[in-house]
Amino acid sequence: MKNYKNLVLLTLLFLVGQFTIAQIASQKKADYYFSKFSYSLAIPEYERMVETDFNAEYAHQQLAECYLLIRDYKKSIPHFKAVINNATLPTDYYFKYAMALYANGDLDESETWLKKYKKYNKNDSRVKRFLKDGNLASVVFNSRQRYEVEPVSFNSTDSDFGAFRFLGNIYFASSRRDVVTGETYGWNDEPWLDLFAVQEDNPMSEPIRLKGDINTKFHESSVAFSTDYKNDTIMYFTRNNFYDKKAGYGVSNEINLKIYSAKFVDGKWVENSNLRMNSDYYSTGHPSVNQSRTRIYFASDRPGGYGGTDIYYAEIHERGGIQTPINAGPIVNTEGNEMFPFINEEGKLFFSSDGHVGFGQLDVFSTISNEDGEVIDIINLGTPINSSSDDFAYYGLPNGLDGYVSSNREGGVGSDDIYKFKFTPALNVEGYVVDGVNNQMLDSVTVKLFDQITNTLVAQTTTDENGYYRFPVNRKTTYMIEAVRKTHPHKNVFFNTSSTPKAQKLMRQDIVLEPVLDLKVLAGLNKIYFDFNKSDIRPDAAAELNKVIKVMNITYPDMIIKLEAHTDPVGSHAYNDDLSERRAKSTYEYLIENGVSKDRIVSYKGFGKRVPINHCTSKQDCSAEELELNRRTEFPILQIKKGIVASK
Repeated sequence: MKNYKNLVLLTLLFLVGQFTIAQIASQKKADYYFSKFSYSLAIPEYERMVETDFNAEYAHQQLAECYLLIRDYKKSIPHFKAVINNATLPTDYYFKYAMALYANGDLDESETWLKKYKKYNKNDSRVKRFLKDGNLASVVFNSRQRYEVEPVSFNSTDSDFGAFRFLGNIYFASSRRDVVTGETYGWNDEPWLDLFAVQEDNPMSEPIRLKGDINTKFHESSVAFSTDYKNDTIMYFTRNNFYDKKAGYGVSNEINLKIYSAKFVDGKWVENSNLRMNSDYYSTGHPSVNQSRTRIYFASDRPGGYGGTDIYYAEIHERGGIQTPINAGPIVNTEGNEMFPFINEEGKLFFSSDGHVGFGQLDVFSTISNEDGEVIDIINLGTPINSSSDDFAYYGLPNGLDGYVSSNREGGVGSDDIYKFKFTPALNVEGYVVDGVNNQMLDSVTVKLFDQITNTLVAQTTTDENGYYRFPVNRKTTYMIEAVRKTHPHKNVFFNTSSTPKAQKLMRQDIVLEPVLDLKVLAGLNKIYFDFNKSDIRPDAAAELNKVIKVMNITYPDMIIKLEAHTDPVGSHAYNDDLSERRAKSTYEYLIENGVSKDRIVSYKGFGKRVPINHCTSKQDCSAEELELNRRTEFPILQIKKGIVASK
């Protein structure tokens, strides 16, 4: 019996030993796959460790990383939860976990872990972007810009992305199993990517693998077309480090990405050049060339950047050589990953990033530049271009309205799919408010925009020194603009955006205002005072009369007026008639002496107390303020413009 018990114990020890050896072997195998970027192969090995509770904490940590890297945030979250409170966990996992939660829509929990990450990494610019005033920032984009997005017909059940139109064909990368043969790529267990072309406007067209020596046993993707100094067509494309039938390896035995060029010769694309800015020791890819072929943009994780991968650009020499790469700077690049740059016809840069505030994972952004072409900000393109999944490889057609974007969003047929978009740009109404008499631009005009259907005030602004105003407006809407200035009666202008072409970005609506026929208002006159029983022009009165001179000589040089002086009812008619006549004359003489032509003041007259503007007849029945109202100088306008009689 004793021997039997010893035998059982030895057997159990042997089985435990064998089990432990097997688990150690699983970890070694998983770590080997992980080091080779074969995450789809590493995942089942790490999951086996979790199931058997062998070094499970480490396995959860690695699984969280694996699912992050293959862009499956939902599956990463349970593994983060299993280790996130471990005191020995590197603090960068707090940010990774926060982003996984963010992409999954768990915004409150995401904010909690971002704040915890901030305690250890205050200088990370991503924290400043995602946490505004201590709270999770919201995505800001132009809501009046609209995209319509639909999947293309040639997507496969595997990965398809990176569309680019050239000569009626759409070029893109694909790992479709029915065409791409050979071993699968361990990262996601799909075939290696090749370049394909399909006819753009032919739904019956089948994608064709590019002929020539472009496609190899490694990845090819992300094309851009341009010309060389001989005006020959050049294709730039991304490939793993494989040139002249030889693979190049980095320090960790990895095959990094490089940008190559190719030429179209005898119906085939022929590999032409391995660009000098490439290196065996870091990746360079996703090229885009500006319209004038003077600059190439690309993504790279080369040393000296801000984060994982950054956007760079390099000048192209007129003979085709690529100059020294320049980092696009911290407004574009973050501690995260920026990639897939695209430069459109207008020189605006679009790119994808997981380091700027978005809807989750990679989002597409565009740059905002000042008048000197300097990038001053970036903006998220909003939904439906972006989603809670990866959205990348934005490509806009020359018309500025249509294009393609790639995404691994839910509802697709493959791991990555290509979507075609139609863009409706934001619409603005702009114009100048002008004086209907002298055609001068009017500043300080209050301009209000009303929705005619709802009869609500939409926006309000004031014209600038050039009489200019501008409003953002919606399409398919009826509006009323009301413009008013103290010197000009208000005017209403109506317009409708229902028939505005989709490509139109600006509507012009100038407004003509007629001036009020009141020189006191036009000149902005204050009270003109005279000393008691005197008609001399005091300095303060001169300042007011100078305003009249300016209006008559500069603003309305054809204006013709009369001049009338009035007194209060205190005193006799004879006294007040004489006083008002003298004041009228002194006012007239001041205007003439200071440049107003005599023929533009047809008369000057004193009316004494004969034309009161209120009920006042004496000091007994009037207040001091009411008496003062009657002491006035008036300038009736007879003509404001030649041929136009204002009053008689």
